[in-house]
Amino acid sequence: MNAQTETLIQPGPAGALEVAIDRPSGVARGTAVIAHPHPLFGGTLSNKVVQTLARACVATGWTAVRFNFRGVGQSAGAYDEGQGELDDLLAVVQAQAGSGALVLAGFSFGAFVTSHAVARLSAERELARVVLVGTAASRFAVAPIAPELHARTLVIHGEADDTVPLSAAMDWARPQALAVTVVPGGGHFFHGQLPLLRDLVVRHLAGL
Repeated sequence: MNAQTETLIQPGPAGALEVAIDRPSGVARGTAVIAHPHPLFGGTLSNKVVQTLARACVATGWTAVRFNFRGVGQSAGAYDEGQGELDDLLAVVQAQAGSGALVLAGFSFGAFVTSHAVARLSAERELARVVLVGTAASRFAVAPIAPELHARTLVIHGEADDTVPLSAAMDWARPQALAVTVVPGGGHFFHGQLPLLRDLVVRHLAGL
């Protein structure tokens, strides 16, 4: 993301996992782990939406940890339809955010994986905030968000998303009475609207 980004290789369930870390100035409030879009469609830790999420985290005092799912970049293994990718995410959380406050965020396929990580981890540790962007609800079985986490969860979707229709996100959110923030005219990748996306996430994270 910038010259200060630290890159490292950590062990993962399928072998090496490539990790990029950006730190805020001063003492971090905790760690935010951010998951990228679909590995088979060009998703990587360098995705612009993922980088925007990382910038928002750093701006609000969080250490931002991005990583490549198995089979992407320098991460070993092969695409596993979300199951192995969930294990990857959990391994990164354990290695890079083993204690302290935790934020989980994801974009598209990464939001789907993050939803299941939220379901898995919420019983074990407190989640300070959850951010789901362009959640791939039309393509995968996204996990529901527990009611007690609704106030801490920001769901953002583009009105004109032609990869994951807004209606799919609403169909997932409606039974939960989970609020969805809609970006007017926004597409899946928020072209031209990344500053707005960043501001929405900053506002959510700064509300702690």
